[in-house]
Amino acid sequence: MTKTLNEYRVKKIESIGKMTVMNQEEIMTNTKTVQQGLEALKNEHTSILNSLSETQHGGPVEEEKRNMVKNSLEIIELGLNEAQVMTALAGHLQNVEAEKQKLRTQVRRLVQENAWLRDELANTQQKLQSSEQANSQLEEEKKHLEFMSSIRKYDSDIQGDENSGDQKSDKHKQDDPVVDLFPDEDNDDRNNLSPTPPSQFAQQVNAGYEIPARLRTLHNLVIQYASQGRYEVAVPLCKQALEDLEKTSGHDHPDVATMLNILALVYRDQNKYKEAANLLNDALTIREKTLGENHAAVAATLNNLAVLYGKRGKYKEAEPLCKRALEIREKVLGKEHPDVAKQLNNLALLCQNQSKYEEVERYYQRALEIYELKLGPDDSNVAKTKNNLASCYLKQGKYKEAEILYKQVLTRAHEREFGACDGDNKPIWQVSKGPTTKL
Repeated sequence: MTKTLNEYRVKKIESIGKMTVMNQEEIMTNTKTVQQGLEALKNEHTSILNSLSETQHGGPVEEEKRNMVKNSLEIIELGLNEAQVMTALAGHLQNVEAEKQKLRTQVRRLVQENAWLRDELANTQQKLQSSEQANSQLEEEKKHLEFMSSIRKYDSDIQGDENSGDQKSDKHKQDDPVVDLFPDEDNDDRNNLSPTPPSQFAQQVNAGYEIPARLRTLHNLVIQYASQGRYEVAVPLCKQALEDLEKTSGHDHPDVATMLNILALVYRDQNKYKEAANLLNDALTIREKTLGENHAAVAATLNNLAVLYGKRGKYKEAEPLCKRALEIREKVLGKEHPDVAKQLNNLALLCQNQSKYEEVERYYQRALEIYELKLGPDDSNVAKTKNNLASCYLKQGKYKEAEILYKQVLTRAHEREFGACDGDNKPIWQVSKGPTTKL
């Protein structure tokens, strides 16, 4: 019996020592095995104790045996109780483990849901940002449309004024808008504010590039105000339109260059030459980049820039710009186009202000040939160019050559007005006193 009890104790100690390295399933199996062994020991000790109790005449030895068996039974009962506690603990641990697995599963599901929610949130934020940008762009477009709508009512009035003005000036439709804008020593207008007439203003802006439909109303309105000298209205209109165009089309766009040209000419009429030069240079860069270096609109901007320098007396800086504009017009339009003749007139004026009279004569004579060939001898540009050439002769002291040209102009004007010169129908220079020169 003592041997069996000792073996149980040894197994229990060994099992306790191994519990630290056992898994839960092994602990449960070993605990059940130990519990069964304890049950067997308990039954065995109970049987022994009963047999000892049945002995009626036992001495001290028998009493000692019964006490030992009782002690063993108490130890066995304690072991059984510990085994039951371990079994219950193992069951609890199994429940805890099952709950942990369940929680792990829930955590994995929550992690997946969280990742999905993050993706959904990111997509929603991106859509919201796109919507805000689209809304902002729509707001800007709405403001632009409202602005354009607010000035559209002036369009019909302006067009009416332009039509009436055109009817009054049909004879001058072919006049070059810039040929007489260069000041010379006899007529320096750099200190005078003189609004450019609407027809000339429009030609300087439009030359070589058609005004887009979305700018037409604003363009007409600005021209109207500028020609009236109402710069306090024209300038804000230009700046607002320029800001709207840059937002919707970007800075490097031909329409932006057109608006820069308009604003530059408004500044030029106010004698704000530095601001005008900066705007024209910017417009020139845009047009060269977007339209090409040999586009008619580039030539128009070069010409406007040359005019600006000419009005400031910077003839040397203006001359190469005017020559480049001439080369572009010759390439694009041909060497015998009337616009080439206009550019020749401008170049001649620049050279005349620098006393380059040989070049002046050459440019005027070539322009005169083009006008007579393409527009006919009765065109106003023919008379105007002859008059300019005669003025050049006067500055050189070539009075005879100048007289011939002046008489040609007067004779042609008389014939257009009163018919062929014969008999008493003579031009004024033949009727006036003084020596005459036969033509």
